[in-house]
Amino acid sequence: MAKALDRERGFAAAEAGGSYDWSRKMSDNVALALIVYTGLQIFVTVEALKDGVSSTIPYFALILLVGAIIPACRWFEKRWKDLPEAKAHDASLRGAYRRDQLMLWAIAIGLPFVLTAFFKAIFAA
Repeated sequence: MAKALDRERGFAAAEAGGSYDWSRKMSDNVALALIVYTGLQIFVTVEALKDGVSSTIPYFALILLVGAIIPACRWFEKRWKDLPEAKAHDASLRGAYRRDQLMLWAIAIGLPFVLTAFFKAIFAA
């Protein structure tokens, strides 16, 4: 409960002209990106694989692909989590944060579609 209140105060302070806690915001982005990525993998890649393969291969592929994205997401999170407390609230990091945030979301949303196209090409050949 105390963490939730501290977090709410942090967002309120940021909206009032203070700075965001970049490490917390990136951690939230990583968690949501993993959920979105997994959902897209389930509904896009596995459905495409089912059309060409009638076994459990799509499910093993899903486990492998979700497991493979976790280290990349952890890299984004670790990069921001290890900031010293003074840097975690530094407004000059906004550009770097936005760049990492865009890369994270491009991977989370784009990779399932790229992988689907790749698997369809393999099964078509």
